[in-house]
Amino acid sequence: MNKDELIQKVISKKEFSQLPEIDIELAYKKFERRQSSDEEKIKLMRDFLRRAFSAFASDKILSPKNKDENWILRKHLSTRERMNIQHSSKNGQMGERQSFYEEIYSKILKGLPKSISIFDFGAGINGFSYKFFDQVGFNVRYYGFESVGQLVDLTNNYFLKNKFSAKMFHLSLFELDKIKEIVKNEKLPRVLFLFKVIDALEMVEDNYSKKFLLGLSDYFDRFIVSFPTRSMHKREKFNVSRNWILKFVEDNFSILDNFEIGGERYIIFKNKPKNL
Repeated sequence: MNKDELIQKVISKKEFSQLPEIDIELAYKKFERRQSSDEEKIKLMRDFLRRAFSAFASDKILSPKNKDENWILRKHLSTRERMNIQHSSKNGQMGERQSFYEEIYSKILKGLPKSISIFDFGAGINGFSYKFFDQVGFNVRYYGFESVGQLVDLTNNYFLKNKFSAKMFHLSLFELDKIKEIVKNEKLPRVLFLFKVIDALEMVEDNYSKKFLLGLSDYFDRFIVSFPTRSMHKREKFNVSRNWILKFVEDNFSILDNFEIGGERYIIFKNKPKNL
């Protein structure tokens, strides 16, 4: 098969049918020189895309059947560890509060004006946490960017139903010029979310996380990058160090905070003052 035929074969499977063309092309480049059969290349490309876009491990959320936002946030691998949080009650018994979201958003948005624009890159279904912005006192215009078209549709329907000031864009994070055109037209102050995305970006292209952040640095007042510190399935502590991203941030930005909540580390930073 030629390139176009291989790509068409990959996207003939429903789960890949709504991925942006650029993401499929990048997956193809990973294996185009591999000395293997067409069938093996198709399998390798599909496996690679599943690893890069972990949403495919959470099929139940694509047909939620009137389930509320908490149920959806618990079902998706990238958000469920921010939900179902246990704590000790006064009588010593273990109770349960709704989520970590209130604590997370309070900490990462601390010190910002109460009316802000948030751009959530590789959002998945994190838009279903929109109500928590209001609960911690912020009036948010929310814009999510996601490659998986099924999740874009699901979240936009949720926004429309609830009349939220929010919108999802079906774009790859490798379409940086298109992203800039959208971002620059939105009101300040602007906040960038990059939650649990850097590993996937690096899997596709080495050092793209750095390119992405530097490419958008002039457009944002605050940046928040997060990454998991425990495996999503077994909840075991990772042995892998991500000191490279912390070193990059230290060299190019000013760190405001760096903390861990619920098996996820958050780095909050802003641009360094311009030299006069």
